[in-house]
Amino acid sequence: MSGAARLRIGTRGSALARAQTDLVCRALAAARADLTEPGALEVVVVRTTGDRVTDRPLAELGGKGLFCKELESALLEGRIDLAVHSMKDLPTWLPDGLVIGAMLEREDVRDVLFAPQSGSIAGLPQGAVVGTASLRRQAQLLVRRPDLRVVNFRGNVETRLRKLAAGEVDATLLALAGLKRLSLDPGLKTVLAPEEMLPAVGQGAIGIECRTADETARALIAAIDHPPTSVCVRAERALLAALDGSCHTPIAGLAETSRGTLRLRALIARPDGSQCLTTERRGDAASGEALGRDAGEELRGRAGPGFFD
Repeated sequence: MSGAARLRIGTRGSALARAQTDLVCRALAAARADLTEPGALEVVVVRTTGDRVTDRPLAELGGKGLFCKELESALLEGRIDLAVHSMKDLPTWLPDGLVIGAMLEREDVRDVLFAPQSGSIAGLPQGAVVGTASLRRQAQLLVRRPDLRVVNFRGNVETRLRKLAAGEVDATLLALAGLKRLSLDPGLKTVLAPEEMLPAVGQGAIGIECRTADETARALIAAIDHPPTSVCVRAERALLAALDGSCHTPIAGLAETSRGTLRLRALIARPDGSQCLTTERRGDAASGEALGRDAGEELRGRAGPGFFD
């Protein structure tokens, strides 16, 4: 960690990323009085490949790690001390020398459907065009409605809503967590229950990454970790690891805890919606990662050869 700015916090430059980083800064300042002093926290904006290239599907570009790798390079090179991520954007495995040291309390995990002509997936017109860059959303839509036409639809929240209003597509989906953090309420939306659209692994959770060997930074962020969120997201990421998951395969997972018990729902599908497999686990929350691995191994075994090609 540097001297002049005691904590340099790396973030993407989007409005949502900056809003999430502001939440981290406020949590740190609330936990440590000295971090309210001028210069104690410095926000460093790092532009990622995923931000620069917005006209091609993520899978074609090489995966969701495109939103993280420049931030992780800055960490490894010592240019920043922390990196703030949407946990759903993090690849399954972190680079050697880096660790997720804390997660803030999770926001609402659900997806939202914006469809001016309908208030539900079932009510979309026959052959409606739905814009999304998420294979997870695409597959679950096509499982329910194989007649829909799904097209690549990237850009920040405001850009996608503007394209929808311009009539480029009939509908699109966004994460409710992002809308809440941006204080956006565009109206004409339908919040989808997890039973209808299972969220992405880590959706709604903010993770703070640091160098494994940086004990000072790790101690600082440990104070703002939200253990129930960490338990759930780590269970979901264990599922992802067991599936050897990437953004080339639609994978969804949601872990929730209640009175010490963890419930994990998991789903894998083919991108065209022609096959969808689900499973569920319940058990002691302390065994969340083991439950995640077990669910992932079951789905991988059931999928058979070629499913993940």
